[in-house]
Amino acid sequence: MSNILVTGGAGFIPSHLVDALLDDNHEVTSVDNFITGKKENLSKKENHTFIKADVNNLDEIEPIIRNGNYEYIFHYAALVGVHRTINNPIGVLNDLSGLENIFFLAKETKVKKIFFSSSSEVYGEPVELPQREYLTPLNSRLPYAVIKNVGECFCKSYKQEHNLDYTIFRFFNTYGFRQSKDFVVSKFLELAKENKDITVYGTGLQTRTFCYIDDHIEATTKVFRDNIYNNEIINIGNDEETTILQLAETIIKILDSKSKIIHLDPLKEGDMTRRQPDVERMKSLLNRDFTPLEKGLKKII
Repeated sequence: MSNILVTGGAGFIPSHLVDALLDDNHEVTSVDNFITGKKENLSKKENHTFIKADVNNLDEIEPIIRNGNYEYIFHYAALVGVHRTINNPIGVLNDLSGLENIFFLAKETKVKKIFFSSSSEVYGEPVELPQREYLTPLNSRLPYAVIKNVGECFCKSYKQEHNLDYTIFRFFNTYGFRQSKDFVVSKFLELAKENKDITVYGTGLQTRTFCYIDDHIEATTKVFRDNIYNNEIINIGNDEETTILQLAETIIKILDSKSKIIHLDPLKEGDMTRRQPDVERMKSLLNRDFTPLEKGLKKII
């Protein structure tokens, strides 16, 4: 049994992570400032402690880490969402303070390892497909992608100078229960349930690979449980490309919805044309087939 801190713990992915760690009987403390996280996502299990705090504020996070005796930190706190991060670039840049705080305090308190939630956004527009952890050039441009890239540099730098171990997870599109309604899958489901028009940007032929939350959590917790991929990077995602148009059509079909698909002007920035991870490492962690998109959508519904 380990003592673990999860930042951003009231968010979609980290709240599922917290549940999985609690099920394995670890002592888990989660922190969140509720900018995007929700109170209803928080576990009420006895081995879970929640503290409202902003990791970007040293005065708030320092006493938590110094008094917590944490062995491991999952640093998942971040400002997320395409529109939110594009419209609040300075808010995104503020997450740099959180990186400085978490890594400095982890070093000070002798944390064994940090698990860092990076993003497929660090790849930028695809230079090659599939996007491979060590061979695909990183083409970070938007503030969100740049900050995630900097976070990866924190991992490598603290390992080099302070021997602080890490694993970097590069998250591709994950979907599932508890996801905010401003993410594409949840947004389309909500609109289709109410038979409202579903809007897509441009032609809708931009592709994403949608990973069901159970697959995501099973893979990342296996890395922790088995103590593997130390000081490595892993793409966490599915490798089956789906266009945004296909996603909308699939959701309409599953829900037998009367929604119509409306095309808007393309986004000026932030809407990458294609994404597809190399998932050899992800497959080795799952050791089973990915959850098909339709099956995952039906589970949520």
